[in-house]
Amino acid sequence: MAHSPSSSSSSSSSSSGALPLVAVCQVTSTPDKQHNFKACAELVREAARLGACLAFLPEAFDFIARDPAETLYLSEPLGGSLLGEYTQLARECGLWLSLGGFHERGQDWEQTQKIYNCHVLLDSEGSVVATYRKTHLCDVEIPGQGPMHESSSTMPGPSLKSPVSTPAGKIGLAICYDMRFPELSLALAQAGAEILTYPSAFGSVTGPAHWEVLLRARAIEAQCYVVAAAQCGRHHEKRASYGHSMVVDPWGTVVARCSEGPGLCLARIDLRYLRELRQHLPVFQHRRPDLYGSLGGPLS
Repeated sequence: MAHSPSSSSSSSSSSSGALPLVAVCQVTSTPDKQHNFKACAELVREAARLGACLAFLPEAFDFIARDPAETLYLSEPLGGSLLGEYTQLARECGLWLSLGGFHERGQDWEQTQKIYNCHVLLDSEGSVVATYRKTHLCDVEIPGQGPMHESSSTMPGPSLKSPVSTPAGKIGLAICYDMRFPELSLALAQAGAEILTYPSAFGSVTGPAHWEVLLRARAIEAQCYVVAAAQCGRHHEKRASYGHSMVVDPWGTVVARCSEGPGLCLARIDLRYLRELRQHLPVFQHRRPDLYGSLGGPLS
């Protein structure tokens, strides 16, 4: 299991021990939910031992199924047994958990027979602090990479979620494909986000081409830390993911990253550095909504 404590070079003026430490967990989910839970729990416990206050898990941390029918069969409501296990894990470890993409049977399950891709934030008591349901569904066909038709089993979420205060800073919740829509990240930043998180399961073609450059762009333009926990490796015979989980600071520097396989990386969040950067480069004061409109609608 690889882990590498890392912090922004800008943090040198501070006592690094005083800065909140976050852990980014990289896993290879399969259709076996209990196997996946054991792998995630091992990384979360390691993050707690290393002193993290918040651990981030990737999209589809619960499972990656072979087809839409299996996805629907394996899905659960938020009040089901799997979230109950994560509630206990957060409480046991005493840290917050970003559960980056849960296959959720919502209140409309009986009517729609479709689920939501739901990012769940738990506090250190195991309470659900926030839920964000993925608003941009990945329906794409990239040559050389298996087609994705997320909408065949999933409903788009109705709204963005207001940034949430955590021990590491104010977090704006998103999921994977959302990173291709800068309006979302800018709306979250204007609503007070200091950390943007993009739990993901990027493919083997789009990953090398777009993963790092998109994450760094979102960090620079929103002047936020970006935390991106990723799926890696082969999930089953039909699907593989790129990996390379990372943390990017508001200057666009990658301050922590995972390699190819399962493991975790660590980074310290320096909000004083973030505030200084925003003061030195006040792009949000220079925006021209009179020319290109204001950002986003109401956040819930």
